[in-house]
Amino acid sequence: MGKIKITQIKSTINRKEPQKRTIKALGLGKIRKSVVHNDTPQIRGMIDAVKHLITVEEVE
Repeated sequence: MGKIKITQIKSTINRKEPQKRTIKALGLGKIRKSVVHNDTPQIRGMIDAVKHLITVEEVE
């Protein structure tokens, strides 16, 4: 199981509430903040819901 680095690149202002909650659940909330998560189907689903607000990189 690999790791992925998720970085928020856009604000959640004027976004729908589920998107705001998903960003918060990923551990983000400020632009340019990054977190590392295990690459699981649950995390991939969350990424897909807010893919327009974040970038994703593979990490060793």
